Order: sequence, then structure tokens, then C-alpha cells
Amino acid sequence: MAQFEDCIEIETLINGEVVHRQVPSRMHLGDFLRIEMGLSGLHLGCEHGVCGACTVLVDGLLVRSCLMLAAQIHGCKVQTIEGVVESGAAKQMVDAFQKKNAAQCGFCSPAMILTTLEITKKPIRPKREQIREAISGNYCRCTGYQAIVDAVEDVFDQKENKQ
Repeated sequence: MAQFEDCIEIETLINGEVVHRQVPSRMHLGDFLRIEMGLSGLHLGCEHGVCGACTVLVDGLLVRSCLMLAAQIHGCKVQTIEGVVESGAAKQMVDAFQKKNAAQCGFCSPAMILTTLEITKKPIRPKREQIREAISGNYCRCTGYQAIVDAVEDVFDQKENKQ
């Protein structure tokens, strides 16, 4: 663990596991999850909150882990891509990403999958431009977003076919 002047004790739920840790007061959540917890699914890209590669869920909300301190998750429920995939909640989206070739280099994929899962939780099917707007906070240099939008639509198609 990086040595800082002071540490703060936290208790949190990460991917369903209760975690008690002493964290440096200035350690970012992304660094804590990657370094201390070994959860390397999130990526640290810009470290300014712009690229979205470090997106995780905190109490059900999408957050940039590079903009949040680890101490702020005390008492919170955190889910990373690992937890969402292990729970099975992401299977349909992961399958759609593979089917539509929406995960080319894979750098943005973990955060993009978390973001697109939130879109598919909505009861009303969004238009393509609405999907693009919803994922606009996540940079993807490989796909041009077309395949990602296709994957989201594929998940909605599957939902509609089951009804």
C-alpha cells in the first residue's frame, strides 16, 4: 500500500464481499480497487474523469473511480465489472458485444458494458441517438460506437422477443 500521512478505516461491500481496510486518505478508488483489491477489470485511462475507462457502480450509480477517493466508499456497495460478470447480470450484454464485434481492443469494454447495462435496465427502448448520448462519456477508439449501439439494440431485441 502506498504510504501517506494518514489512513482512514473503511467498511464496504465490494462485489458482494464485505471489506474492512485502512486506506490512505488521498488514494483514489480506482487505485484502491486495482492495487489493493486486485480488481483489474477497470482501467485507468485519463485519470481526469473524461475517458470513462474506470467506471464502476457505487450504490447502483455509475461513477468514475479516478474522481472518487477510496475513503468515500465507506458504507457503500461497490460493483466492478468482475462482480457484475460473476453474478451473471452481464452475460446477455457480453454475448451481444461478442456477436456485434463491439469489443475490439477491449480497453473500454468493462466500463462500456457497465454503462450499456444501465441503459438496458430502462423499460423503454431508446433510439440510436439516445444510446449514443448515454455512452458518450466512455471513449472508444476502435469501434466508432456503431457496434456498441448495435449490441445494445440486440439486447433490447432479445427482451422484446421474450415477451
